[in-house]
Amino acid sequence: MAALHNRISQKELKQRLLQEAEPRATISFYHYFPIDDPKAFRDFLYQNLNALKVFGRIYIAAEGINAQISAPKSNFETLKTFLYSIEPLNGIRLNYAVDDDGKSFWVLKIKVRDKIVADGIDDPDFSMTRKGSYINAEDFNMLTQNPDTIVVDMRNHYEYEVGHFEGALEIPSDTFREQLPMAVDMLKEAKEQPIIMYCTGGIRCEKASAYMLHQGFKNVFHLEGGIINYANQVKEKGLESKFKGKNFVFDNRLGERITDEIIARCHQCGQPADSHTNCANDGCHLLFIQCEACAKKYEGCCSNECQNFIHLPPEQQQQLKKGIEKGRNVFNKSKDRLRPRLAAMENKKEGD
Repeated sequence: MAALHNRISQKELKQRLLQEAEPRATISFYHYFPIDDPKAFRDFLYQNLNALKVFGRIYIAAEGINAQISAPKSNFETLKTFLYSIEPLNGIRLNYAVDDDGKSFWVLKIKVRDKIVADGIDDPDFSMTRKGSYINAEDFNMLTQNPDTIVVDMRNHYEYEVGHFEGALEIPSDTFREQLPMAVDMLKEAKEQPIIMYCTGGIRCEKASAYMLHQGFKNVFHLEGGIINYANQVKEKGLESKFKGKNFVFDNRLGERITDEIIARCHQCGQPADSHTNCANDGCHLLFIQCEACAKKYEGCCSNECQNFIHLPPEQQQQLKKGIEKGRNVFNKSKDRLRPRLAAMENKKEGD
Protein backbone atom coordinates (compact mmCIF):
# COMPACT_ATOMS: atom_id res chain seq x y z
CA MET A 1 0.00 0.00 0.00
CA ALA A 2 1.32 3.48 -0.90
CA ALA A 3 2.36 5.79 1.94
CA LEU A 4 -0.38 8.11 3.18
CA HIS A 5 1.90 10.61 4.92
CA ASN A 6 5.20 12.34 4.22
CA ARG A 7 8.23 10.70 5.87
CA ILE A 8 10.99 13.08 4.80
CA SER A 9 12.24 15.99 6.90
CA GLN A 10 10.91 19.48 6.15
CA LYS A 11 14.47 20.75 5.70
CA GLU A 12 15.26 18.18 3.01
CA LEU A 13 11.94 18.75 1.24
CA LYS A 14 12.50 22.49 1.11
CA GLN A 15 15.98 21.93 -0.30
CA ARG A 16 14.56 19.60 -2.96
CA LEU A 17 12.04 22.26 -3.97
CA LEU A 18 14.77 24.87 -4.41
CA GLN A 19 16.71 22.45 -6.61
CA GLU A 20 13.77 21.59 -8.87
CA ALA A 21 14.39 22.55 -12.47
CA GLU A 22 10.81 22.22 -13.71
CA PRO A 23 8.59 25.24 -13.03
CA ARG A 24 5.62 24.86 -10.70
CA ALA A 25 2.37 26.76 -10.52
CA THR A 26 0.18 27.48 -7.51
CA ILE A 27 -3.59 27.06 -7.51
CA SER A 28 -6.35 27.08 -4.93
CA PHE A 29 -9.87 25.71 -4.93
CA TYR A 30 -12.68 24.88 -2.54
CA HIS A 31 -16.14 23.41 -2.67
CA TYR A 32 -18.90 22.93 -0.12
CA PHE A 33 -20.41 19.47 -0.61
CA PRO A 34 -21.29 16.58 1.74
CA ILE A 35 -18.52 14.01 2.35
CA ASP A 36 -19.72 10.85 4.12
CA ASP A 37 -16.26 9.55 5.05
CA PRO A 38 -13.72 12.42 5.21
CA LYS A 39 -10.88 10.11 6.32
CA ALA A 40 -11.32 7.75 3.35
CA PHE A 41 -11.60 10.70 0.96
CA ARG A 42 -8.47 12.20 2.49
CA ASP A 43 -6.45 9.01 1.91
CA PHE A 44 -7.77 8.69 -1.64
CA LEU A 45 -6.65 12.26 -2.41
CA TYR A 46 -3.24 11.80 -0.82
CA GLN A 47 -2.40 8.72 -2.89
CA ASN A 48 -3.36 10.36 -6.16
CA LEU A 49 -1.96 13.84 -5.55
CA ASN A 50 1.31 12.54 -4.13
CA ALA A 51 1.80 10.52 -7.32
CA LEU A 52 1.49 13.77 -9.30
CA LYS A 53 4.15 15.49 -7.14
CA VAL A 54 1.58 17.91 -5.74
CA PHE A 55 2.59 19.95 -2.71
CA GLY A 56 0.31 22.06 -0.55
CA ARG A 57 -2.22 22.24 2.23
CA ILE A 58 -5.67 20.65 1.96
CA TYR A 59 -8.44 20.48 4.54
CA ILE A 60 -11.20 17.90 4.31
CA ALA A 61 -14.40 17.94 6.39
CA ALA A 62 -17.93 16.62 6.19
CA GLU A 63 -18.87 19.99 4.63
CA GLY A 64 -16.35 19.90 1.77
CA ILE A 65 -12.77 20.64 0.68
CA ASN A 66 -10.41 23.63 0.92
CA ALA A 67 -7.11 23.38 -0.99
CA GLN A 68 -4.03 25.46 -1.73
CA ILE A 69 -1.54 23.49 -3.79
CA SER A 70 1.31 23.65 -6.29
CA ALA A 71 2.25 21.15 -8.99
CA PRO A 72 4.79 20.81 -11.81
CA LYS A 73 3.32 22.50 -14.88
CA SER A 74 3.77 19.31 -16.91
CA ASN A 75 1.36 17.54 -14.55
CA PHE A 76 -1.36 20.19 -14.59
CA GLU A 77 -3.62 18.66 -17.20
CA THR A 78 -3.42 15.27 -15.48
CA LEU A 79 -4.14 16.95 -12.14
CA LYS A 80 -7.14 18.77 -13.58
CA THR A 81 -8.46 15.57 -15.16
CA PHE A 82 -8.15 13.76 -11.83
CA LEU A 83 -9.95 16.49 -9.88
CA TYR A 84 -12.74 16.68 -12.45
CA SER A 85 -13.15 12.89 -12.30
CA ILE A 86 -14.48 13.36 -8.76
CA GLU A 87 -18.15 14.04 -9.45
CA PRO A 88 -18.73 16.90 -6.94
CA LEU A 89 -15.53 18.60 -8.19
CA ASN A 90 -16.28 18.25 -11.90
CA GLY A 91 -15.83 21.70 -13.46
CA ILE A 92 -14.72 23.33 -10.21
CA ARG A 93 -13.08 26.74 -10.62
CA LEU A 94 -9.31 26.60 -10.12
CA ASN A 95 -7.82 29.88 -8.91
CA TYR A 96 -4.39 30.38 -10.46
CA ALA A 97 -2.00 32.45 -8.32
CA VAL A 98 -1.46 36.01 -9.54
CA ASP A 99 2.16 36.63 -8.54
CA ASP A 100 3.70 33.17 -8.42
CA ASP A 101 7.29 31.95 -8.18
CA GLY A 102 6.24 28.31 -7.84
CA LYS A 103 7.88 28.06 -4.40
CA SER A 104 4.70 28.30 -2.34
CA PHE A 105 4.82 24.78 -0.82
CA TRP A 106 7.33 21.97 -0.45
CA VAL A 107 5.29 19.19 1.17
CA LEU A 108 1.80 17.72 0.76
CA LYS A 109 -0.37 17.91 3.88
CA ILE A 110 -3.99 16.76 3.82
CA LYS A 111 -5.84 17.02 7.13
CA VAL A 112 -9.33 16.05 8.25
CA ARG A 113 -11.05 18.79 10.24
CA ASP A 114 -14.46 19.45 11.73
CA LYS A 115 -14.99 22.22 9.17
CA ILE A 116 -13.01 23.50 6.19
CA VAL A 117 -13.46 27.01 7.62
CA ALA A 118 -13.68 27.40 11.39
CA ASP A 119 -16.82 29.53 11.70
CA GLY A 120 -18.10 29.05 15.25
CA ILE A 121 -21.64 28.52 13.91
CA ASP A 122 -23.60 26.10 16.08
CA ASP A 123 -27.10 26.95 14.82
CA PRO A 124 -28.59 23.65 13.53
CA ASP A 125 -30.83 25.59 11.13
CA PHE A 126 -27.91 27.20 9.31
CA SER A 127 -27.27 25.75 5.86
CA MET A 128 -24.91 26.46 2.98
CA THR A 129 -27.67 25.64 0.48
CA ARG A 130 -28.83 29.27 0.52
CA LYS A 131 -26.01 31.71 -0.12
CA GLY A 132 -25.39 35.09 -1.69
CA SER A 133 -25.26 35.63 -5.44
CA TYR A 134 -21.93 35.26 -7.22
CA ILE A 135 -20.55 38.36 -8.94
CA ASN A 136 -17.54 38.60 -11.24
CA ALA A 137 -15.01 41.44 -11.55
CA GLU A 138 -17.09 43.40 -14.07
CA ASP A 139 -20.24 43.16 -11.93
CA PHE A 140 -18.24 44.10 -8.83
CA ASN A 141 -16.95 47.28 -10.45
CA MET A 142 -20.45 48.16 -11.65
CA LEU A 143 -22.22 47.46 -8.35
CA THR A 144 -19.68 49.47 -6.36
CA GLN A 145 -20.62 52.58 -8.36
CA ASN A 146 -23.88 52.55 -6.38
CA PRO A 147 -23.27 54.67 -3.25
CA ASP A 148 -25.63 52.42 -1.26
CA THR A 149 -23.47 49.34 -1.88
CA ILE A 150 -21.43 48.20 1.11
CA VAL A 151 -18.24 46.21 0.42
CA VAL A 152 -17.19 43.97 3.32
CA ASP A 153 -13.72 42.45 3.74
CA MET A 154 -14.10 39.02 5.39
CA ARG A 155 -10.38 38.51 5.91
CA ASN A 156 -8.33 39.04 9.05
CA HIS A 157 -7.17 42.57 9.81
CA TYR A 158 -3.53 41.77 8.98
CA GLU A 159 -4.61 40.74 5.47
CA TYR A 160 -6.60 43.95 5.08
CA GLU A 161 -3.59 46.00 6.18
CA VAL A 162 -1.48 45.29 3.08
CA GLY A 163 -4.27 45.39 0.49
CA HIS A 164 -8.03 45.83 0.14
CA PHE A 165 -10.78 47.15 -2.11
CA GLU A 166 -11.42 50.89 -2.15
CA GLY A 167 -13.82 51.85 0.64
CA ALA A 168 -14.12 48.29 1.95
CA LEU A 169 -15.41 47.84 5.48
CA GLU A 170 -12.87 46.12 7.72
CA ILE A 171 -14.14 43.65 10.33
CA PRO A 172 -11.31 44.13 12.86
CA SER A 173 -10.56 40.64 14.09
CA ASP A 174 -8.01 37.84 13.89
CA THR A 175 -10.48 35.02 13.27
CA PHE A 176 -13.35 34.31 10.91
CA ARG A 177 -15.45 32.90 13.76
CA GLU A 178 -15.27 36.29 15.51
CA GLN A 179 -15.97 38.22 12.32
CA LEU A 180 -19.33 36.64 11.48
CA PRO A 181 -21.29 37.99 14.49
CA MET A 182 -19.32 41.26 14.29
CA ALA A 183 -20.36 41.73 10.64
CA VAL A 184 -24.01 41.14 11.52
CA ASP A 185 -23.82 43.70 14.32
CA MET A 186 -21.89 46.30 12.29
CA LEU A 187 -24.38 46.06 9.40
CA LYS A 188 -27.63 45.64 11.36
CA GLU A 189 -28.99 48.96 10.02
CA ALA A 190 -28.28 47.97 6.40
CA LYS A 191 -30.36 44.81 5.95
CA GLU A 192 -31.97 46.11 2.75
CA GLN A 193 -28.83 47.56 1.12
CA PRO A 194 -26.64 45.74 -1.43
CA ILE A 195 -23.78 44.06 0.45
CA ILE A 196 -20.77 42.55 -1.35
CA MET A 197 -18.56 40.23 0.69
CA TYR A 198 -15.07 39.23 -0.42
CA CYS A 199 -12.04 37.28 0.76
CA THR A 200 -8.85 35.76 -0.69
CA GLY A 201 -10.23 32.92 -2.80
CA GLY A 202 -13.96 32.89 -2.05
CA ILE A 203 -14.35 30.26 0.66
CA ARG A 204 -14.87 32.61 3.62
CA CYS A 205 -17.06 35.15 1.85
CA GLU A 206 -19.28 32.40 0.43
CA LYS A 207 -20.00 31.10 3.92
CA ALA A 208 -20.34 34.65 5.24
CA SER A 209 -22.92 35.46 2.56
CA ALA A 210 -24.99 32.42 3.59
CA TYR A 211 -24.72 33.45 7.23
CA MET A 212 -25.85 37.02 6.48
CA LEU A 213 -28.91 35.71 4.60
CA HIS A 214 -29.61 33.41 7.55
CA GLN A 215 -29.53 36.50 9.78
CA GLY A 216 -32.18 38.29 7.72
CA PHE A 217 -30.12 40.35 5.26
CA LYS A 218 -31.87 40.65 1.89
CA ASN A 219 -29.42 41.73 -0.82
CA VAL A 220 -26.16 39.84 -0.36
CA PHE A 221 -23.47 39.13 -2.97
CA HIS A 222 -20.03 37.55 -2.79
CA LEU A 223 -17.08 37.93 -5.12
CA GLU A 224 -16.66 34.71 -7.09
CA GLY A 225 -13.18 33.31 -6.60
CA GLY A 226 -12.27 36.17 -4.27
CA ILE A 227 -9.41 38.58 -4.83
CA ILE A 228 -7.38 36.01 -6.80
CA ASN A 229 -10.05 35.47 -9.44
CA TYR A 230 -10.88 39.20 -9.49
CA ALA A 231 -7.23 40.12 -10.21
CA ASN A 232 -7.00 37.56 -13.01
CA GLN A 233 -10.26 38.80 -14.58
CA VAL A 234 -9.13 42.43 -14.37
CA LYS A 235 -5.94 41.52 -16.21
CA GLU A 236 -7.70 39.39 -18.85
CA LYS A 237 -10.46 41.94 -19.57
CA GLY A 238 -8.47 45.15 -19.15
CA LEU A 239 -10.67 46.41 -16.30
CA GLU A 240 -9.82 49.00 -13.68
CA SER A 241 -8.67 47.34 -10.46
CA LYS A 242 -10.66 48.48 -7.44
CA PHE A 243 -8.33 46.42 -5.28
CA LYS A 244 -5.22 48.27 -4.14
CA GLY A 245 -1.98 46.82 -2.82
CA LYS A 246 -1.03 43.26 -2.02
CA ASN A 247 -3.10 40.13 -1.49
CA PHE A 248 -1.90 38.24 1.59
CA VAL A 249 -1.66 34.47 1.01
CA PHE A 250 -1.13 31.67 3.51
CA ASP A 251 1.88 30.00 1.91
CA ASN A 252 5.60 30.58 1.70
CA ARG A 253 5.11 33.68 -0.50
CA LEU A 254 3.09 35.53 2.21
CA GLY A 255 1.62 37.77 -0.46
CA GLU A 256 1.06 38.38 -4.15
CA ARG A 257 1.31 41.79 -5.78
CA ILE A 258 -1.99 42.97 -7.28
CA THR A 259 -1.22 46.66 -7.87
CA ASP A 260 1.86 48.82 -7.38
CA GLU A 261 0.39 50.82 -4.49
CA ILE A 262 2.01 50.17 -1.10
CA ILE A 263 -0.66 51.05 1.46
CA ALA A 264 0.92 49.56 4.62
CA ARG A 265 3.92 50.62 6.69
CA CYS A 266 6.92 48.92 8.23
CA HIS A 267 6.08 48.00 11.82
CA GLN A 268 9.55 49.10 12.91
CA CYS A 269 10.32 52.41 11.19
CA GLY A 270 6.97 53.45 9.71
CA GLN A 271 8.19 53.75 6.13
CA PRO A 272 5.92 52.44 3.32
CA ALA A 273 6.26 48.64 3.17
CA ASP A 274 4.00 45.63 2.71
CA SER A 275 6.29 42.60 2.99
CA HIS A 276 5.45 40.22 5.83
CA THR A 277 8.22 38.17 7.39
CA ASN A 278 8.73 35.87 10.36
CA CYS A 279 11.14 37.01 13.05
CA ALA A 280 14.50 35.30 12.51
CA ASN A 281 14.45 34.26 16.17
CA ASP A 282 12.70 30.88 16.01
CA GLY A 283 11.77 31.23 19.66
CA CYS A 284 9.67 34.25 18.69
CA HIS A 285 8.73 33.61 15.04
CA LEU A 286 6.55 36.73 15.07
CA LEU A 287 5.01 37.54 11.69
CA PHE A 288 5.13 41.26 10.95
CA ILE A 289 5.73 43.86 8.24
CA GLN A 290 9.37 44.81 7.73
CA CYS A 291 11.04 47.04 5.12
CA GLU A 292 14.36 46.16 3.49
CA ALA A 293 16.32 48.69 5.57
CA CYS A 294 14.98 47.32 8.86
CA ALA A 295 15.49 43.75 7.68
CA LYS A 296 19.16 44.60 7.28
CA LYS A 297 19.39 46.64 10.48
CA TYR A 298 17.69 44.04 12.68
CA GLU A 299 18.93 40.98 10.72
CA GLY A 300 15.36 39.87 10.06
CA CYS A 301 14.34 40.17 13.70
CA CYS A 302 11.38 42.06 15.15
CA SER A 303 13.35 43.69 18.01
CA ASN A 304 16.79 44.27 19.49
CA GLU A 305 16.04 41.56 22.06
CA CYS A 306 15.48 38.96 19.36
CA GLN A 307 18.47 40.20 17.39
CA ASN A 308 20.68 39.71 20.45
CA PHE A 309 19.11 36.29 21.05
CA ILE A 310 20.07 34.87 17.63
CA HIS A 311 23.74 35.61 18.35
CA LEU A 312 23.78 33.58 21.58
CA PRO A 313 25.41 30.13 21.53
CA PRO A 314 22.92 27.45 20.38
CA GLU A 315 23.02 25.71 23.77
CA GLN A 316 22.05 28.93 25.55
CA GLN A 317 19.26 29.58 23.04
CA GLN A 318 17.81 26.12 23.65
CA GLN A 319 17.94 26.63 27.40
CA LEU A 320 16.11 29.97 27.15
CA LYS A 321 13.50 28.54 24.78
CA LYS A 322 12.44 25.87 27.29
CA GLY A 323 9.02 26.52 28.67
CA ILE A 324 8.20 29.25 26.14
CA GLU A 325 4.67 28.97 24.78
CA LYS A 326 4.58 30.65 21.40
CA GLY A 327 0.79 30.52 21.01
CA ARG A 328 -0.63 32.39 18.04
CA ASN A 329 2.26 34.79 17.75
CA VAL A 330 1.24 36.78 14.71
CA PHE A 331 0.33 40.15 13.28
CA ASN A 332 -1.79 41.90 15.91
CA LYS A 333 0.77 41.00 18.55
CA SER A 334 3.47 42.48 16.37
CA LYS A 335 1.61 45.77 16.54
CA ASP A 336 1.26 45.42 20.32
CA ARG A 337 4.95 44.74 20.70
CA LEU A 338 5.94 47.56 18.37
CA ARG A 339 3.17 49.97 19.40
CA PRO A 340 5.40 52.31 21.49
CA ARG A 341 7.73 52.75 18.52
CA LEU A 342 4.81 53.26 16.12
CA ALA A 343 3.14 55.74 18.45
CA ALA A 344 6.34 57.76 18.72
CA MET A 345 6.57 57.91 14.92
CA GLU A 346 2.94 59.04 14.63
CA ASN A 347 3.51 61.77 17.22
CA LYS A 348 6.56 62.93 15.31
CA LYS A 349 4.55 63.13 12.07
CA GLU A 350 1.82 65.17 13.77
CA GLY A 351 4.46 67.57 15.07
CA ASP A 352 6.07 68.08 11.65
